[in-house]
Amino acid sequence: MDIKVSQIEVKVYLLKDITIQDSLQEISKLIDKGFYLTEDYPKFHEKNDFKNYSFNSLWPIEPSKIYKEGKIYTFIIRTVDENLAMFFEKTLSNLYTESIKVLTTHKKVLIRKHIDKLYSITPVIAKFDTGYWRNNTDISIFEKRLKDNLIKKYNSYYNTIINEDFDLFNLIAFQNKKPISSSYKNIHILGDKISMEICENSSAQDLAFFAMGSGLLEMNPRGYGYVNAKWL
Repeated sequence: MDIKVSQIEVKVYLLKDITIQDSLQEISKLIDKGFYLTEDYPKFHEKNDFKNYSFNSLWPIEPSKIYKEGKIYTFIIRTVDENLAMFFEKTLSNLYTESIKVLTTHKKVLIRKHIDKLYSITPVIAKFDTGYWRNNTDISIFEKRLKDNLIKKYNSYYNTIINEDFDLFNLIAFQNKKPISSSYKNIHILGDKISMEICENSSAQDLAFFAMGSGLLEMNPRGYGYVNAKWL
């Protein structure tokens, strides 16, 4: 599959301090504001469907875990949707909220290579009715959710149904001993930092590269599940 992943580097100036725990939520507010500056994208934003983009947090990271008012930081948005990428590059430029002002945006297309590993930069979120998954289920259920969710995103975006009889990864490792807590609408969201050794079969490679744009698991438009790759 000819998968295209676009990356938009967004340089911003902070109008007030932002804690590391609130940073994804503040970036979400900025992106959401951009959607309402057009006629078409409010419907896209409000529709209960896969959005096919993900983003990371502000960097460089502050040792104090507080991003400072008056300083310049960068975050990155990735998407498999070229039209959405062009929208982000154009619309976010010079956009601002009460806490963040965009200075510049720069778009490029990722060069695809063979992926050895994927590792999460922001926590991956698996939402179960019973709460945080480690308290109520085992890792096999988590692994199945991860693969199934990625396949659903892929099938939905390309309007296809792929053969699901393949291994996505050889090994999955968790980088956190305790759940990682983030804030979303005054609720603490619990997630995990993971790394996966990706299988060499074509389906696994396609899905892994797709995940570079779409993100892993859930709440990707809120900044969760953003991944980087170790290339071969």
